Amino acid sequence: MTAFTRTALGLGLAFLYAPILVLVVFSFNASSLVTVWGGFSTRWYGVLFDDAPLIAAAWVSLRVAMTAALVATILGTLAALALERHGRFRGRGAFTALVYAPMVMPEVITGLSLLLLFVGIGLDRGLATLVIAHATFGTGFVAVIVGARLKGLDRTLEEAAADLGAGPARIFRTITLPLLAPAVVAGFLLAFTLSLDDLVIASFVSGPGATTLPMRLYSQVRLGVNPEINAASTLLIALVSLVVLAASRLLGRQGAAA
Repeated sequence: MTAFTRTALGLGLAFLYAPILVLVVFSFNASSLVTVWGGFSTRWYGVLFDDAPLIAAAWVSLRVAMTAALVATILGTLAALALERHGRFRGRGAFTALVYAPMVMPEVITGLSLLLLFVGIGLDRGLATLVIAHATFGTGFVAVIVGARLKGLDRTLEEAAADLGAGPARIFRTITLPLLAPAVVAGFLLAFTLSLDDLVIASFVSGPGATTLPMRLYSQVRLGVNPEINAASTLLIALVSLVVLAASRLLGRQGAAA
Protein backbone atom coordinates (compact mmCIF):
# COMPACT_ATOMS: atom_id res chain seq x y z
CA MET A 1 0.00 0.00 0.00
CA THR A 2 1.21 3.47 -0.85
CA ALA A 3 1.17 6.40 1.53
CA PHE A 4 -1.85 7.80 -0.30
CA THR A 5 -3.90 4.61 0.03
CA ARG A 6 -2.97 4.27 3.71
CA THR A 7 -4.03 7.85 4.34
CA ALA A 8 -7.26 7.39 2.43
CA LEU A 9 -8.00 4.19 4.34
CA GLY A 10 -7.27 5.86 7.68
CA LEU A 11 -9.49 8.83 6.88
CA GLY A 12 -12.28 6.54 5.74
CA LEU A 13 -12.14 4.45 8.92
CA ALA A 14 -11.99 7.60 11.04
CA PHE A 15 -15.02 9.02 9.24
CA LEU A 16 -16.97 5.82 9.92
CA TYR A 17 -15.92 4.98 13.46
CA ALA A 18 -14.78 8.19 15.15
CA PRO A 19 -18.38 9.36 15.83
CA ILE A 20 -19.18 5.98 17.39
CA LEU A 21 -16.08 6.18 19.57
CA VAL A 22 -17.00 9.71 20.70
CA LEU A 23 -20.52 8.55 21.56
CA VAL A 24 -19.19 5.66 23.65
CA VAL A 25 -16.71 7.89 25.48
CA PHE A 26 -19.30 10.54 26.30
CA SER A 27 -21.70 7.92 27.64
CA PHE A 28 -19.35 7.85 30.66
CA ASN A 29 -19.42 11.62 31.02
CA ALA A 30 -20.33 12.95 34.47
CA SER A 31 -21.61 16.21 33.02
CA SER A 32 -25.21 16.72 31.92
CA LEU A 33 -23.87 18.46 28.81
CA VAL A 34 -23.05 16.03 26.03
CA THR A 35 -20.33 18.24 24.55
CA VAL A 36 -18.52 19.11 27.81
CA TRP A 37 -16.40 16.48 29.55
CA GLY A 38 -17.03 16.54 33.30
CA GLY A 39 -15.08 13.48 34.37
CA PHE A 40 -15.61 9.74 34.25
CA SER A 41 -18.91 8.44 35.63
CA THR A 42 -21.42 5.64 35.08
CA ARG A 43 -24.35 7.66 36.45
CA TRP A 44 -26.14 7.78 33.11
CA TYR A 45 -26.32 4.01 32.94
CA GLY A 46 -28.13 4.09 36.29
CA VAL A 47 -30.48 6.74 34.92
CA LEU A 48 -31.01 4.60 31.84
CA PHE A 49 -32.10 1.54 33.80
CA ASP A 50 -34.52 3.70 35.79
CA ASP A 51 -36.16 4.95 32.57
CA ALA A 52 -39.24 2.69 32.38
CA PRO A 53 -40.40 3.71 28.86
CA LEU A 54 -36.92 3.13 27.43
CA ILE A 55 -36.59 -0.26 29.12
CA ALA A 56 -40.05 -1.23 27.86
CA ALA A 57 -39.02 -0.28 24.32
CA ALA A 58 -35.86 -2.38 24.68
CA TRP A 59 -37.91 -5.43 25.71
CA VAL A 60 -40.21 -4.89 22.72
CA SER A 61 -37.18 -4.78 20.42
CA LEU A 62 -35.74 -7.97 21.89
CA ARG A 63 -39.02 -9.87 21.67
CA VAL A 64 -39.66 -8.75 18.11
CA ALA A 65 -36.06 -9.47 17.05
CA MET A 66 -36.08 -12.98 18.54
CA THR A 67 -39.43 -13.89 16.99
CA ALA A 68 -38.71 -12.31 13.61
CA ALA A 69 -35.26 -13.92 13.45
CA LEU A 70 -36.74 -17.34 14.23
CA VAL A 71 -39.40 -16.99 11.51
CA ALA A 72 -36.84 -15.62 9.02
CA THR A 73 -34.46 -18.50 9.78
CA ILE A 74 -37.13 -21.13 9.14
CA LEU A 75 -38.41 -19.49 5.96
CA GLY A 76 -34.91 -18.62 4.68
CA THR A 77 -33.65 -22.18 5.24
CA LEU A 78 -36.65 -23.65 3.42
CA ALA A 79 -36.20 -21.14 0.59
CA ALA A 80 -32.51 -22.03 0.25
CA LEU A 81 -33.35 -25.75 0.14
CA ALA A 82 -35.97 -25.13 -2.55
CA LEU A 83 -33.58 -23.07 -4.69
CA GLU A 84 -30.48 -25.24 -4.28
CA ARG A 85 -31.88 -28.76 -4.12
CA HIS A 86 -34.90 -28.80 -6.41
CA GLY A 87 -33.39 -27.50 -9.63
CA ARG A 88 -35.67 -25.70 -12.03
CA PHE A 89 -39.38 -25.60 -11.29
CA ARG A 90 -42.29 -23.54 -12.50
CA GLY A 91 -42.18 -20.07 -10.99
CA ARG A 92 -38.56 -20.35 -9.85
CA GLY A 93 -37.68 -16.89 -11.19
CA ALA A 94 -40.61 -15.22 -9.44
CA PHE A 95 -39.89 -17.12 -6.23
CA THR A 96 -36.22 -16.08 -6.31
CA ALA A 97 -37.19 -12.45 -6.86
CA LEU A 98 -39.65 -12.53 -3.95
CA VAL A 99 -37.03 -13.99 -1.60
CA TYR A 100 -34.21 -11.60 -2.48
CA ALA A 101 -36.15 -8.42 -3.32
CA PRO A 102 -36.22 -7.04 0.27
CA MET A 103 -32.41 -7.17 0.35
CA VAL A 104 -31.97 -4.71 -2.53
CA MET A 105 -35.14 -2.68 -2.16
CA PRO A 106 -34.89 0.62 -0.21
CA GLU A 107 -36.26 0.20 3.30
CA VAL A 108 -38.65 3.10 2.75
CA ILE A 109 -40.26 1.25 -0.16
CA THR A 110 -40.40 -1.99 1.82
CA GLY A 111 -41.99 -0.28 4.81
CA LEU A 112 -44.52 1.61 2.71
CA SER A 113 -45.45 -1.51 0.72
CA LEU A 114 -46.01 -3.53 3.88
CA LEU A 115 -48.03 -0.70 5.39
CA LEU A 116 -50.33 -0.63 2.34
CA LEU A 117 -50.65 -4.43 2.53
CA PHE A 118 -51.63 -4.39 6.21
CA VAL A 119 -54.13 -1.59 5.64
CA GLY A 120 -55.55 -3.39 2.62
CA ILE A 121 -56.19 -6.65 4.49
CA GLY A 122 -57.42 -4.84 7.60
CA LEU A 123 -54.63 -6.01 9.92
CA ASP A 124 -54.13 -3.63 12.83
CA ARG A 125 -50.56 -2.45 13.25
CA GLY A 126 -48.76 -3.72 16.32
CA LEU A 127 -46.31 -6.40 17.37
CA ALA A 128 -47.65 -8.90 14.81
CA THR A 129 -47.13 -6.57 11.84
CA LEU A 130 -43.70 -5.62 13.16
CA VAL A 131 -42.66 -9.28 13.36
CA ILE A 132 -44.01 -10.00 9.87
CA ALA A 133 -42.16 -7.02 8.41
CA HIS A 134 -38.83 -7.86 10.03
CA ALA A 135 -39.15 -11.55 9.15
CA THR A 136 -39.83 -10.60 5.53
CA PHE A 137 -36.75 -8.39 5.53
CA GLY A 138 -34.48 -11.00 7.13
CA THR A 139 -35.55 -14.06 5.13
CA GLY A 140 -33.45 -13.16 2.10
CA PHE A 141 -30.28 -12.76 4.17
CA VAL A 142 -30.79 -16.15 5.79
CA ALA A 143 -31.45 -17.73 2.39
CA VAL A 144 -28.17 -16.33 1.03
CA ILE A 145 -26.11 -17.66 3.94
CA VAL A 146 -27.74 -21.11 4.03
CA GLY A 147 -27.71 -21.34 0.23
CA ALA A 148 -23.97 -20.69 0.14
CA ARG A 149 -23.45 -23.50 2.63
CA LEU A 150 -25.65 -25.85 0.61
CA LYS A 151 -23.61 -25.21 -2.54
CA GLY A 152 -20.44 -26.40 -0.82
CA LEU A 153 -22.06 -29.30 1.02
CA ASP A 154 -20.76 -32.79 0.23
CA ARG A 155 -23.83 -34.83 -0.68
CA THR A 156 -22.13 -38.22 -0.45
CA LEU A 157 -23.22 -38.63 3.19
CA GLU A 158 -26.84 -37.99 2.24
CA GLU A 159 -26.60 -40.40 -0.67
CA ALA A 160 -25.04 -43.06 1.56
CA ALA A 161 -27.84 -42.64 4.10
CA ALA A 162 -30.43 -42.97 1.32
CA ASP A 163 -28.72 -46.17 0.08
CA LEU A 164 -29.01 -47.56 3.63
CA GLY A 165 -32.76 -46.99 3.63
CA ALA A 166 -33.14 -43.63 5.43
CA GLY A 167 -36.05 -41.51 4.29
CA PRO A 168 -35.80 -37.85 3.23
CA ALA A 169 -37.05 -36.56 6.59
CA ARG A 170 -34.54 -38.63 8.55
CA ILE A 171 -31.69 -37.67 6.22
CA PHE A 172 -32.49 -34.00 6.66
CA ARG A 173 -32.82 -34.30 10.44
CA THR A 174 -29.71 -36.38 11.13
CA ILE A 175 -27.29 -35.33 8.37
CA THR A 176 -28.26 -32.22 6.40
CA LEU A 177 -29.41 -30.04 9.29
CA PRO A 178 -26.33 -30.69 11.50
CA LEU A 179 -24.08 -29.84 8.56
CA LEU A 180 -26.07 -26.65 7.96
CA ALA A 181 -26.16 -25.71 11.64
CA PRO A 182 -23.36 -23.06 11.55
CA ALA A 183 -24.97 -21.32 8.58
CA VAL A 184 -28.44 -21.52 10.11
CA VAL A 185 -27.24 -20.04 13.40
CA ALA A 186 -25.28 -17.33 11.58
CA GLY A 187 -28.38 -16.49 9.55
CA PHE A 188 -30.44 -16.29 12.74
CA LEU A 189 -27.93 -13.93 14.35
CA LEU A 190 -27.83 -11.72 11.27
CA ALA A 191 -31.64 -11.55 11.07
CA PHE A 192 -31.73 -10.76 14.80
CA THR A 193 -29.28 -7.88 14.32
CA LEU A 194 -31.16 -6.48 11.33
CA SER A 195 -34.41 -6.50 13.29
CA LEU A 196 -32.89 -5.08 16.46
CA ASP A 197 -31.50 -1.91 14.89
CA ASP A 198 -34.20 -1.28 12.27
CA LEU A 199 -35.88 2.12 12.39
CA VAL A 200 -37.28 2.86 8.92
CA ILE A 201 -39.46 -0.20 8.41
CA ALA A 202 -40.60 -0.20 12.03
CA SER A 203 -41.74 3.40 11.70
CA PHE A 204 -44.22 2.34 9.00
CA VAL A 205 -45.60 -0.91 10.44
CA SER A 206 -45.54 -0.42 14.23
CA GLY A 207 -48.57 0.58 16.25
CA PRO A 208 -49.68 1.12 19.87
CA GLY A 209 -47.60 -0.93 22.28
CA ALA A 210 -45.02 -1.73 19.61
CA THR A 211 -42.50 1.07 20.03
CA THR A 212 -39.02 -0.33 19.51
CA LEU A 213 -35.81 0.94 21.08
CA PRO A 214 -34.51 2.67 17.90
CA MET A 215 -37.88 4.42 17.54
CA ARG A 216 -37.79 5.53 21.16
CA LEU A 217 -34.24 6.81 20.86
CA TYR A 218 -35.05 8.69 17.68
CA SER A 219 -38.06 10.38 19.29
CA GLN A 220 -35.93 11.48 22.25
CA VAL A 221 -33.09 12.74 20.04
CA ARG A 222 -35.52 15.04 18.26
CA LEU A 223 -36.01 16.83 21.59
CA GLY A 224 -32.28 17.02 22.28
CA VAL A 225 -29.38 14.67 22.95
CA ASN A 226 -28.54 13.81 26.54
CA PRO A 227 -25.96 11.40 28.04
CA GLU A 228 -28.69 8.85 28.76
CA ILE A 229 -29.19 8.40 25.01
CA ASN A 230 -25.42 7.96 24.67
CA ALA A 231 -25.55 5.19 27.29
CA ALA A 232 -28.47 3.44 25.57
CA SER A 233 -26.75 3.69 22.19
CA THR A 234 -23.52 2.30 23.64
CA LEU A 235 -25.32 -0.76 25.02
CA LEU A 236 -27.07 -1.26 21.67
CA ILE A 237 -23.75 -0.98 19.82
CA ALA A 238 -22.17 -3.52 22.20
CA LEU A 239 -25.02 -5.99 21.75
CA VAL A 240 -25.04 -5.70 17.95
CA SER A 241 -21.23 -5.98 17.83
CA LEU A 242 -21.28 -9.18 19.89
CA VAL A 243 -23.95 -10.71 17.66
CA VAL A 244 -22.09 -9.75 14.48
CA LEU A 245 -18.82 -11.16 15.84
CA ALA A 246 -20.55 -14.41 16.77
CA ALA A 247 -22.06 -14.67 13.28
CA SER A 248 -18.67 -13.93 11.69
CA ARG A 249 -16.96 -16.65 13.73
CA LEU A 250 -19.63 -19.16 12.75
CA LEU A 251 -19.29 -18.25 9.08
CA GLY A 252 -15.49 -18.50 9.40
CA ARG A 253 -15.77 -21.99 10.87
CA GLN A 254 -18.20 -22.92 8.11
CA GLY A 255 -15.74 -21.73 5.46
CA ALA A 256 -12.88 -23.61 7.10
CA ALA A 257 -14.95 -26.79 7.27
CA ALA A 258 -15.92 -26.44 3.61
